[in-house]
Amino acid sequence: MKRDPYTSARGLLPVLSVVLLSYFATPASAQDRIKVAVGQIDAWANQVPTLGMKAGIFQKHGIVLENFGTQGAGETLQAVISGGADIGIGVGTPGALRVFAKGAPVRVLAAGYTGVEDIYWFVPANSPIKSVKDITDKHTIAYSTNGSTSDSVLRALITHYGLKAKPTQTGGPPGTFTMTMSGQIDVGWSVAPFGLKDLKANAIRVVMRGNDVPSMRNQTVRVEIVNANALKNRRDVMVRFMRAYRETLDWMYSNPLAVKYYSEQMQRNEFNPKSALNPDKVSDIDLVMQDAIAGKFLEKPLTQEQLAEFIQIPPR
Repeated sequence: MKRDPYTSARGLLPVLSVVLLSYFATPASAQDRIKVAVGQIDAWANQVPTLGMKAGIFQKHGIVLENFGTQGAGETLQAVISGGADIGIGVGTPGALRVFAKGAPVRVLAAGYTGVEDIYWFVPANSPIKSVKDITDKHTIAYSTNGSTSDSVLRALITHYGLKAKPTQTGGPPGTFTMTMSGQIDVGWSVAPFGLKDLKANAIRVVMRGNDVPSMRNQTVRVEIVNANALKNRRDVMVRFMRAYRETLDWMYSNPLAVKYYSEQMQRNEFNPKSALNPDKVSDIDLVMQDAIAGKFLEKPLTQEQLAEFIQIPPR
């Protein structure tokens, strides 16, 4: 029995329609996923991945970010080195230099933070420590993890003020705050805006800020890193990530929704001027390397060839 060609074709139309719709829908719906490890995920300076996702900016560039927080640069570096994350946010530049010099598959995708306006050290309001002059060799003073910004800035502050206090690793701001307020640590560390409400309420007192060290005011102290294999094998995706990153940064400093999503405008601008977050320029890298050598993160400065391999910021 012969089949009616028209009837057969008509029967195929629904199937063909589904196939065509699936084919044409795929590019729009299939978005590249990137795993992002974010050190101190609550800090404004590290909010580009989280706020950019909330605003739909990364999705517009065909990317979905899987963001997760870490306790600091040490954990972030390990996640990127192992491939557990493709990108790491807010890594201390000396720590990134150290692992790169040792052959780790880590590259700089963007400058993260230039200057040290957002980081500070504090004591409870009832502490006998009234100023930095009261800190002695009997005191403990906090930093997050080895190779982090708080680590390198604290070492610079110790040298600057001639402090004898014992540096103590305490992890991120929430845990450090608890340890400091309970007396386990004498001088805690934090990063804006964490703790600013307590500062405003006179529950804590700031005794040092990163900007106290003149030589660090123009240094790029944090970088955004990428796994070298991910950069090599997914370069187009990383280029689109940086386009979305830059667009998000502009949005964060121009759209009131960003402030609404996060914190008050005054806190943002006082501790985190937009110029500090410029992703396209790693500043004072020679001074950063000098500090890294002093802190035993590097044995010697990287050559120009090594720096060109290390810093791979996609052009605008």
